[in-house]
Amino acid sequence: MATRLELLTTEEMARADQLAVELGVPSLMLMENAGRAVAAEAIKMVSPGARIAVLCGPGNNGGDGFVAARVLREAGYAVSIAPLAEPDKLRGDAAVMAAKADHLDRVDIWTLNLSGCDLVIDALFGAGLSRPMAPEIGDKIFGRLFGGPPILAVDVPSGLDGTTGQSTGFVLSATRTVTFFRLKPGHLLMPGRALCGRMVLADIGMPDGVLAHIPGPLPHANAPATWLPAFPRLAMDGHKYSRGHAVVVSGGIEMSGAARLCARGALRVGAGLVTVATPPDALLAHAAQLNATLLKAASTPGELRQLLADSRFTAVAVGPGLGRAADVMERVLAVLDCHAATVLDADALTVAADNPARLFEAIQARPERPVVLTPHDGEFKRLFPDLSGSKLERARQAASRSGAVVVLKGPDTVIAAPDGRASINDNAPPTLATAGSGDVLAGFITGLLAQRMPAYEAACAAVWVHGAAAERFGRGLIAEDLPETLPGVLTELLGGLR
Repeated sequence: MATRLELLTTEEMARADQLAVELGVPSLMLMENAGRAVAAEAIKMVSPGARIAVLCGPGNNGGDGFVAARVLREAGYAVSIAPLAEPDKLRGDAAVMAAKADHLDRVDIWTLNLSGCDLVIDALFGAGLSRPMAPEIGDKIFGRLFGGPPILAVDVPSGLDGTTGQSTGFVLSATRTVTFFRLKPGHLLMPGRALCGRMVLADIGMPDGVLAHIPGPLPHANAPATWLPAFPRLAMDGHKYSRGHAVVVSGGIEMSGAARLCARGALRVGAGLVTVATPPDALLAHAAQLNATLLKAASTPGELRQLLADSRFTAVAVGPGLGRAADVMERVLAVLDCHAATVLDADALTVAADNPARLFEAIQARPERPVVLTPHDGEFKRLFPDLSGSKLERARQAASRSGAVVVLKGPDTVIAAPDGRASINDNAPPTLATAGSGDVLAGFITGLLAQRMPAYEAACAAVWVHGAAAERFGRGLIAEDLPETLPGVLTELLGGLR
């Protein structure tokens, strides 16, 4: 089912355009609709009669710009067109739309005077640019636009790779970006997410049926619609044991707070019980600060195996504050021997970097017991030093190689499953860049796994509610605030659902 959350690479979007035409949708109609969508957003950004400059490139992106310019002029705006190519150099639909806008004022793009201009529409290149921006364009055109009037980009800001979110050299940072039919990964992946400004997705009349002809699974923007049906519900006759029992494996007293944050996250997201398995030296520290959490003394690999043999445990988190002692890798492997769903975070990933293959073998030896890895970029590079490509591509490759669901964290967290499914999260505010927030995220994932939510959906949901809780709290956020803000997020998310 099409959700409008699917993400299409630049090549896939070109294929979708072609398929739409093959299904009988005129390409000129699509361009007309795209240009009108751009004009509609421009009108929202300026006052009536404002002065608008439209920079038009030589391809279809420029064609959208010519349409927008015509529509805006008809609506009473003072519009100037600054084309990059002479009319006789244009081809196809762009040439048709340029001819329809031939009566509009044209100015030299190389000497464009922005004095008194209220808005610039960037219809130069869009996602179709396949090579770095020519230096003279960056110097002579873009240079005059930095710090100038607001910029409305068509499809993507010129110079941005719509597939990877990376710069191809110069990029014209936008105040707002209008794209069509579906977002591209580059709209959500950093730095593209920041360079696009506010994103607007416009319907231009393309049939959703074209998606069936594009090989999948297609990645998605991470949103409740993709995982909410699997989110745990509360049964009227339920009890704490039916809501699952999570275990958080703690390290020594020096960093024991990380395990407590993880445990608190697991409890708040709905796990019926949470046990912290801890070395004896941290027992009192945990006991002094944890009330609803059980404590078990267990620190050696053997003690962990013995504890986790209890079939009532449904999920385990290991890594937050675990430390890097000589036997830590063996403790991680002991956890992977158990029957429960497992989250590997922080130190559990760091100690595996010396021999990642050993970790992946242990994960693949338990195919029916899901594992979630939650690396930040540094941990990821140590585990997967040879992987390259966009963040989305690397996360997918890592999930395939490891056999685990991979949560590659950051302002543009990517969640990838071994079967190829993937999501990019875009609701994380910068306030999440605070010590301990990752430990809470690991707890959210563990708590959802404890309630038997499927691993990929649990990871996607946890990442989203983590961002939503941070956004809800606002400035001044510290990690301890995230579990306490979560109930309001879940109440709003679930509404009347139990």
